Amino acid sequence: MISPSIPVKIERASLLPLPLHTPPAIANRIDFRILDETDDYIAVDKPAPMLVHPSSPGGPRTLHDELRDLLAYELVTGGSLSIINRLDRETSGVVLVAKNPRAARTFCRAMEQRRVEKSYLALVWGWPNEDQFSIDAPLLRRGEVDPGPVWLERAVHPDGAPALTHFHVRNRFSRAEPQNSPFSLIEASPVTGRMHQIRVHLQHAGHPIVGDKLYGPDRRLYLHFIEHGFDETLRRRLLWPRHALHCQMLALETAQGHRSWTAAMPMEFQDFLSGKPLPETPLTCISHTQNS
Repeated sequence: MISPSIPVKIERASLLPLPLHTPPAIANRIDFRILDETDDYIAVDKPAPMLVHPSSPGGPRTLHDELRDLLAYELVTGGSLSIINRLDRETSGVVLVAKNPRAARTFCRAMEQRRVEKSYLALVWGWPNEDQFSIDAPLLRRGEVDPGPVWLERAVHPDGAPALTHFHVRNRFSRAEPQNSPFSLIEASPVTGRMHQIRVHLQHAGHPIVGDKLYGPDRRLYLHFIEHGFDETLRRRLLWPRHALHCQMLALETAQGHRSWTAAMPMEFQDFLSGKPLPETPLTCISHTQNS
């Protein structure tokens, strides 16, 4: 068992060799922080960009890979690893991992019965009219009703699965770059857990997340990203190489009681809020071959 609240960084080459035709990529972060650990679970603060699960053979190191190394002794003595809440590669924040089948069943049962509470922070374009609002809009895969080039894209549609998110505006502010544009820091509390739910609901509300290639100002930017990687065109349009979404809190109610974990706001969020200039060259880079 590792002491909680300490950063963990396993020294490896974080940028894997890529084929010559692959667009320029940025390093995959593996410097996650342990928030809490017991014999039953480990909770970590996942950075972005970092995959939770492997997506293809030979891909970048993932959170699952790093935890297998970190908890090697537990695994060879009968333990297991079960990711309870998966985050997108570009989403940072709390990830809970069960270390044995019994704990996995307990946590998964709580998730299925909606005895769970999640809270996210998002930096979005514009100023919502209300300080608190909810989006109750069903979601489905866009390709089911509107064939397009992005298979994983979700959309609001009356035939979709129920999806409900509550939003609270924490701060409204403007930045000199770009052009004194208005932005907001929003707290999002999803009641349901649909794929890309918060991102799609904020786009539907007219306030897309900063840096979102798929649900941002133009869905064609995602296709540009696939073709060219994160280049100067995307930096000007999106500002960030990742979407600005962070899971700040996860809480579960189980037979053993209430448990909760929190992850502090990332420094890059604080820099954006304070008006610090955007870097000319992205500090962190993402290749489409590494994206989830």
